[in-house]
Amino acid sequence: MRIVLVGPPGAGKGTQAALLAEQLSIPHISTGNLFRANISEGTELGRQVESILREGGLVPDELTIAMAAERMAQPDAREGFLLDGFPRNIGQAKALDASLAEADQKLDAVLDLEVPEDEVVKRIAGRRMCRADSAHVFHVEYNPPRQEGVCDVCGGELYQRDDDRAETVRKRLAVYHEETEPIIDYYREQGLVSTISALAPVPEVTRRALAALPGLG
Repeated sequence: MRIVLVGPPGAGKGTQAALLAEQLSIPHISTGNLFRANISEGTELGRQVESILREGGLVPDELTIAMAAERMAQPDAREGFLLDGFPRNIGQAKALDASLAEADQKLDAVLDLEVPEDEVVKRIAGRRMCRADSAHVFHVEYNPPRQEGVCDVCGGELYQRDDDRAETVRKRLAVYHEETEPIIDYYREQGLVSTISALAPVPEVTRRALAALPGLG
């Protein structure tokens, strides 16, 4: 099964992508992981991406598309994959369709995780990271530390990342609405989109997503 997972920042895409990929026994392909893997392995594409990121630039569509196409062509993705963070715009969506058509393949479903904007801001702006270990993450409302500003695990200082500030989150949402949200209508015209409310515990959102997939609902 070939699936695209889409949704605004803070919708829980990364969490759901990992769970769904495991349930369906298909690889979870995220652009962030692709960039890191190619940079780590020193591939030609990785060197180009690293140079761009080092200078503070945005990775152009053609490089992102090339990396994604290369990953989707690997043996473990022959029977399907779950794309997370790609495509990000109409151009990438059309390139994905063309790449799949060349391989005599097509998408089976697009899962649209829906979360109200105010909830997105609350989810992200409430996050607090541990300076000593970024794997230790808390939330002022949903998962508060026992002592304000102190990590329960290691005693490190908790802080709010600049990217997580409310005003920054709203800017990220504006970019999502302008660039990425149009792909939902693009895929809806192809009859591929299922919109799923992500206002629920993680297991329930996973259940809703699986139920929306063709042949599994």
